[in-house]
Amino acid sequence: MTESNVSSESQPASTQETARVREEAAEFVKQFGEVRAELSRVIVGHESVIEGVLIALFAGGHVLLEGVPGLGKTLLVKTLGQALDLSFSRIQFTPDLMPADILGTNMVSEDGAGKRHFQFQRGPIFAQIVLADEINRATPKTQSALLEAMQEKKVTVSGTSYDVGDPFLVMATQNPLEMEGTYPLPEAQLDRFFFKLLVEPSGREELITILRRTTRDEEVIPRKILDGTIIAARRTLIRNVAIAPHVEDYAVRLTLATQPDSEFAPPQVRKFARYGSSPRGAQSLLLSAKVRALLDERYHVAFEDLESVAVPSLRHRIIVNFEADTEGITSDDLLHDILKTVPKT
Repeated sequence: MTESNVSSESQPASTQETARVREEAAEFVKQFGEVRAELSRVIVGHESVIEGVLIALFAGGHVLLEGVPGLGKTLLVKTLGQALDLSFSRIQFTPDLMPADILGTNMVSEDGAGKRHFQFQRGPIFAQIVLADEINRATPKTQSALLEAMQEKKVTVSGTSYDVGDPFLVMATQNPLEMEGTYPLPEAQLDRFFFKLLVEPSGREELITILRRTTRDEEVIPRKILDGTIIAARRTLIRNVAIAPHVEDYAVRLTLATQPDSEFAPPQVRKFARYGSSPRGAQSLLLSAKVRALLDERYHVAFEDLESVAVPSLRHRIIVNFEADTEGITSDDLLHDILKTVPKT
C-alpha cells in the first residue's frame, strides 16, 4: 500500500486530533486578524486597545475603556457591534438613569378579552453586545444594576429571572474620575470587568488621518465577519490551550503579589495598596494569556504571554491607599514593580 493510499482513519487518533487543533488555531488567528482589520478601517490608531478588546471578546469577558471624551471609545464599541453578527444595544448613562431603564420593568397590558395582567418589558440589557456609554456618570445604584447580568448572564425583576443571552458582552466607557459629574464604580463591579484598557490621545499623524476620514463625504461601513456560533467555538479552543504547572503557578504568584498582606507582595505593594486582586484577576490573566499564545501560533502558555496581559487584567483590581494618591502612585506603577520583582520560578 502506498503512502497516498493510507486513509486518515489509519492514523493515530492523537495525530488526527493534533492536526484538527492546529487547523482550528490557524483559523482563529485568521478570524482575529480579519476582525481587527475591519475595526482598523474605521478606528485610527489605538492598535493595543483594539487587540485588548478582541482578546476579551474571544475569552468571554467584559471590557472597561477609560479615556477623556472624544477619543473614539464609543465609536470602537459601535464598530465592533457592526463587525459581528450579534444583537447590539447602547445605554447612555446619565445621573437620572434608573435601574429599570436598563433591566426593564413589568407593564400592565390588556388581552383581547379585556383582562389586565403584568407583562415584562425587556430593557436594553437584553442584547449580545451592550455599550454602557459613560458608565460612571450614573449613580452607584444604577451602576450596580449590571452586576447580576455581567456575572450570571441573567437579570432578576420582581423575583423572576430572565436570561440575557449568549454570548453576552458589556463594553463600558468611562471618563477619568477627575472629571466633573463622575461617580467611581463600586469595587465589586470593577472586578467583573475582564480588562480595563486606557485610551490615550491620538498623535499627530493619527489626528491627520482622523480629520481626513471625518471631514469628507466618506462613510465606512464594517462588514460582518463573525457570529455567535463561531465565537463560542473559539472560546472552547482557547480554554483547551495547555499551560504547564510552573507557568500557572507564576500567574498565581502575580495575582497574589497584588495583595498587600501576601508573602509575594513587593515592598511597594505593601506600602501603597489597600486591596489586591480577587481570583477573577487570575482567571482573566490565564484566559487572556491563552489567547496571546494562540495569536503567536503556540498551543501552550509562556511566561511572556502572562506578562503581556498582566496590566489590563489586574490594574482595576488593585485599590491604592491615600498615601499612593498623594504621591501619584497608580495601580499600573505597582504592577510594573510586581512584574520586575516576582520571579518566574
